[in-house]
Amino acid sequence: MLEWLNTSIVYWHWLVFGLLLATLEIMLFSFFLLWFGLSAIIIGLLLWFVPMTFSIQVMSWISLSILIIYSWFKHLSPYLKNKSLEEIPEEVILGQVGLVIEAHLGHKGKGVLRFSVPILGTDEWSFSCDEEIEVGQRVIVEKITQNNLLVSIK
Repeated sequence: MLEWLNTSIVYWHWLVFGLLLATLEIMLFSFFLLWFGLSAIIIGLLLWFVPMTFSIQVMSWISLSILIIYSWFKHLSPYLKNKSLEEIPEEVILGQVGLVIEAHLGHKGKGVLRFSVPILGTDEWSFSCDEEIEVGQRVIVEKITQNNLLVSIK
């Protein structure tokens, strides 16, 4: 059986399998089959140039799928999260104390602050203040406007 698989499974089988998984992803909206499909397409393209046995193909596909899924959730997904403040109650952020980590030189009272505990999945937020702010100062959140925090010096 394994001998038959080694001689019968060729690169285009993996390409079709990957496209099938990607198509199923569109229909199922799971956002999980896409990574297995992408891995299958990569294995198909790799197999086009490098001959491999079927068992190595499957192990490579599993390893590549795990690597792509890990990379997605660890490195790419956090940057795509919605940091909008429109959908949260103001009580969550009002009164929180943060530390100024970046002060924009060209804009008086604007910069980036960091909370000691992440709020809504992130610990860094842009802010504006009516006073001159320096890096290292502690500020308290007074008001939320659009995607910006209005703060005052603590």
